[in-house]
Amino acid sequence: MTRSARLFILLGVVLALIGGGAYAAVRVAQTRVDEAIPQVDLFGPSDSPEPSAPPSPSPSPTPPAGADITGPLNFLIVGIDTREAQKGSPPHGDVVMILHVDKTLSNAYLTSLPRDLLVDIPAFKPSRYGGGRSKLTHAMTFGGRVPGKSGTWNIAQGFQLMAKAVSGYTGIKRFDAGAVITFRGYTKLIDALGGVDLYVDQKVVSIHRRPDGVHRAVCRGCEHGYSGPRMTYNVGTRHLTGWQALDYARQRYTTGGEYTRQRHHRQLMKAMLTKALSRDVLTDPAKFDGIVAALGATLTFDGRGRKPTEFLYALRNIRPANLTLTGMPGGGVFTGGGYQGERLDAVQKTYFAALRADTLAAWTKSHPKLVNTR
Repeated sequence: MTRSARLFILLGVVLALIGGGAYAAVRVAQTRVDEAIPQVDLFGPSDSPEPSAPPSPSPSPTPPAGADITGPLNFLIVGIDTREAQKGSPPHGDVVMILHVDKTLSNAYLTSLPRDLLVDIPAFKPSRYGGGRSKLTHAMTFGGRVPGKSGTWNIAQGFQLMAKAVSGYTGIKRFDAGAVITFRGYTKLIDALGGVDLYVDQKVVSIHRRPDGVHRAVCRGCEHGYSGPRMTYNVGTRHLTGWQALDYARQRYTTGGEYTRQRHHRQLMKAMLTKALSRDVLTDPAKFDGIVAALGATLTFDGRGRKPTEFLYALRNIRPANLTLTGMPGGGVFTGGGYQGERLDAVQKTYFAALRADTLAAWTKSHPKLVNTR
């Protein structure tokens, strides 16, 4: 499997889409949900919150778990490309998203950072990485190395360095939760939802799949390294199955390149939220079971001491109408004619300043051209 970006699942949105109007179903199966989703320390000991005093006795009746979570909140979600067919291949931080939830816990803002964004990656003792300026995607690899064990990678360690690099770039000092997303279970998750309805905003021709869903043949010397008929996604509202959604959103050889790919990621997340809150999903126990199983095979979560279902409750008011998708403009960096990576335009500084101040509602109103309307 190539290093081309794969669609990944946004933890905050996925938790919201299972939550929201579906919280009654989640509460019934709370233990099963928490047990299904792997939970590990992704931020590392240096970033762990200080131990808190034992909570005082709760009044009767006991409020739902997560009722004491307050906003604003910031989530870091990293999708990794592990090339599962190649044992020992290094993980790459293929897609990076930041979800901000405002103080009311009712409005959410989703943006992306380019995988090839040039950033300062700090030194990291656990992997013996000395620090340097590189593409953001490499932070996962540099941090995930296990000294003395060639071909062995520690994903949680890689996420920790990725979080440090993102914090340094955005000024977000602390993330309230994070997730690593792999793609083994992603197709199953979309299929468990019954597929998604997505507006295809420009014609996209796949380099990876044939119209029947079979992978195109690898071919040396062929365009993009593959040969054979190609799946095409034409403009308009389309119903996509799991493999189609994954294939569509990973394409970056399109008009707009990497920035179009990021936009399609965000649009698909909103389509997933819309479908998850639809009546046919909320009232179908079998679909709920399938979603839980797929999540367990797809993501690893760190709630900084909080369980997934606590965030399910805290984010229960998030709806498609109050999830704002924002894309930061940017372009390539070249030295001596050679491509070095990506840089975002200066407007990103004002976006992250507004995020830190929890004033993104005003920022998005003043930057309407950067908001994805579909």
